[in-house]
Amino acid sequence: MAVLSSARRVLPWACNGQALARVSGGALGTVRVRARFAWLRKLFFVCHFPMSNMLCLPASMRMGMRSIGAHSMSLLDMQGRSGGGSLLQSRWQSSLPQLDRVDRCDEENTGGDIDWDNLGFGLTPTDYMYVMRCPQASGVFARGELSRYGNVELSPSSGVLNYGQGLFEGLKAYRRADGAGYMLFRPEENARRMQAGAERMCMPAPSVEQFVHAVKQTVLANTRWVPPQGKGALYIRPLLIGSGAILGLAPAPEYTFMIYASPVGTYFKEGIMSAIHLLVEEEFHRAMPGGTGGVKTITNYAPVLKAQMDAKSKGFADVLYLDSVHKRYVEEASSCNLFVLKGGTLATPATAGTILPGITRRSIIELARDRGYRVEERLVSIDDLVGADEVFCTGTAVGVTPVSTVTYKGTRYEFRTGEDTLSRKLYDTLTSIQMGLAEDKKGWTVAID
Repeated sequence: MAVLSSARRVLPWACNGQALARVSGGALGTVRVRARFAWLRKLFFVCHFPMSNMLCLPASMRMGMRSIGAHSMSLLDMQGRSGGGSLLQSRWQSSLPQLDRVDRCDEENTGGDIDWDNLGFGLTPTDYMYVMRCPQASGVFARGELSRYGNVELSPSSGVLNYGQGLFEGLKAYRRADGAGYMLFRPEENARRMQAGAERMCMPAPSVEQFVHAVKQTVLANTRWVPPQGKGALYIRPLLIGSGAILGLAPAPEYTFMIYASPVGTYFKEGIMSAIHLLVEEEFHRAMPGGTGGVKTITNYAPVLKAQMDAKSKGFADVLYLDSVHKRYVEEASSCNLFVLKGGTLATPATAGTILPGITRRSIIELARDRGYRVEERLVSIDDLVGADEVFCTGTAVGVTPVSTVTYKGTRYEFRTGEDTLSRKLYDTLTSIQMGLAEDKKGWTVAID
């Protein structure tokens, strides 16, 4: 159990792996306490008293408070003698993440000292995160709760640390133009993609309703970090990890779903709708047939760092990967999908197991068809790429980003960029829907009031 004090700090106490505060609208959070610990209610309300005030407390309570200061050793053993088992043992035997206490700044100060005009794509710790847990045996996630953003504790033998059993998602919350709330863009699609990835990785996953509810709660708990409209968005990062301890190669016995958020601006340093330079990677491959390239597992991303860092050292923004079989078909960049335009036909590599089915990608396909373009999901050869009129990337983080040049085998190929391009028109349409500036005729947005 946990309590949100009058100083608005979360005090975490593990109770069989359920140690999170549920934040209410008042000064104090709602606290769920087992009946046999009813006397602790009083203790939590006085635990912030100066030490001198302890002299006025009953001896038993003074002893209890000292025990809490020493990680609740004596206090928790008392529960074990009462027939409930030692909470301390339960805390440390559990391989589920345990939350550290994190003191944050006054929540009345919107966004702290952030320079919204120069907001890049970096981590800015916000106030709260959302956590929900599931034992493998039941396959059902319990009701999740909010806790202060902070470090988590994992067993060294957890499935995610040893075998990479983990997935993540990414989506954004935008501040509405009228200031009357916030907007999410197709969060149910992120939920379904996580479910598909969880099936591939032998993990249980939250339901679509649980996922969307958790995202909404995370946004509402961190509203002061949502950038002003036009200055960026609140990037939301859901994680699903095998948190249970496992030694042999097998699915973890327990799983944790958590969400944290951070205000972000543009992904590439070049800025909004500024064209980027890409390098075609010929040595390393992002994915292979039969692998996990089509799901958003954490294990897909570290392997691209070598190629990405090498490319950035040469002045490129990112890398384009070729297929691992023929080495002549373009797949995607390190963190985004690719589109090539030739005449009135827009082509994008088909998601056939090696390419992540991006939600922005799917939306751009539909918006381009609405404009009368022929859109093809197919194999896109390197010849198709270098002969294109226009090239751009899409993704939650990158939005719609035009590509100025692609370098392949030492030759640099240039493409059309600027205001009068399809990528610019699609960017304007997409962001207008996402921020509530245009009517959402497709039902893609979800309002948070």
